[in-house]
Amino acid sequence: MMANNAHIKWQDYQVDATTRAELNGHQSAVVWFTGLSGSGKSTVANALEQALLARGTHTYLLDGDNVRHGLCADLGFSAADRTENLRRVGAVAGLMVDAGLLVLSAFISPYRSQRELVKSLVPTGKFIEVHIATPLAVCEQRDVKGLYKKARAGEISHFTGISDPYEPPIAADLVLNTAELTIEQSVEQLLALLQRRHII
Repeated sequence: MMANNAHIKWQDYQVDATTRAELNGHQSAVVWFTGLSGSGKSTVANALEQALLARGTHTYLLDGDNVRHGLCADLGFSAADRTENLRRVGAVAGLMVDAGLLVLSAFISPYRSQRELVKSLVPTGKFIEVHIATPLAVCEQRDVKGLYKKARAGEISHFTGISDPYEPPIAADLVLNTAELTIEQSVEQLLALLQRRHII
């Protein structure tokens, strides 16, 4: 997405993403974890980041709740606000990719159009979509934050999986079901994917 002001021009510098990749010893990318609340997105992303840290990989984890404490603190949970939330995250992730980081992003991001928007804000070939495909029944049983109970009671409207839809990826780069895989197995598959893509 380009700036909508003709007077704004992207400024190029001599130190670029290629230079930073050479310095870091690995490529940059965005690993986008999408799935229902309670599916295990943040847990898997956190475990992957620890494994990457052990390898000397430069990372940053963008979490859905965390960005609403600052970057997106002014946004609510309407459809428009949710899309703007992800647009901002995508823009930040794109800058982090340029900075040479391997960005791990854990967001429900229920609509395919939202994920395509984020993908458009990241350099071509740098967006890796990971669907944490844990079944709704399992997510609801976990109910880590007590949100499903509130949604079922009508205390939360437009809750993904209950009163709002979730559109699963059509062609995710990797599909993980944390009801069937251990965290260690999930991380192993993710590391293998990043190695096949020559990112690490």
